Amino acid sequence: MYIFVHEDFEPIFNAVSASVVVVQRPKDTMKPSKTSKQWMREHVNDPFVQLAQKEGYRSRAAYKLLEIDTKDHLLKPGTVVVDLGATPGGWSQVAAARVGRGGKVVALDLLPLDPLSGVDFIQGDFREDAVLKQLEDFLQGKPVGLVISDMAPNMSGVASADQARAMHLAELAMEFALLHLKPDGSFLVKVFQGAGFEDFLKLMRSRFAKVASRKPKASRDRSSEVYLLGSGKLE
Repeated sequence: MYIFVHEDFEPIFNAVSASVVVVQRPKDTMKPSKTSKQWMREHVNDPFVQLAQKEGYRSRAAYKLLEIDTKDHLLKPGTVVVDLGATPGGWSQVAAARVGRGGKVVALDLLPLDPLSGVDFIQGDFREDAVLKQLEDFLQGKPVGLVISDMAPNMSGVASADQARAMHLAELAMEFALLHLKPDGSFLVKVFQGAGFEDFLKLMRSRFAKVASRKPKASRDRSSEVYLLGSGKLE
């Protein structure tokens, strides 16, 4: 059983892949910890959080994709994009705006997503046949040009377990991308440096003609996260 959560959700939320289960701390039964207060202060004062609120993005993560796309030109007009772990929708917003009406964005997540213009949303586990069938219906035979994944596990506080879950999510996302991408498509995935990172990087290099590493400015300095970009699927 694996736990999925988007980077911009607070740690008190959990989603379990077997059946969407959301657990939230009752408001009056537990006082915020010193760590959560510190996180909230940092979050409120974060310049990318403030900019996202000002410019109408669902999350600060939008600026990570904006920077990567400005450099690598992934979101071309007319591109078909699949966004794995899309909630709350920052990446889907960016993708929809850049691919335009001629393109298509399909977002998948275990958690609900408030409607976004230009984005088709499927709530469910992207490994399940029923969800994949919905995806195929939305795509209407159009080849996928880009798969993006900003997924991360809900952190347990046990570093080795958290890293293992994070790498497993990255592997699942790559398996999905390899099945659905057209030959010249691209795959962008968040990973965390640590145990399993080098093995995953080696695996990506065996599956894509070109693999690059990206660390956008909106990625917090203390975070071990990096984004790997694979281009040109190898058969």
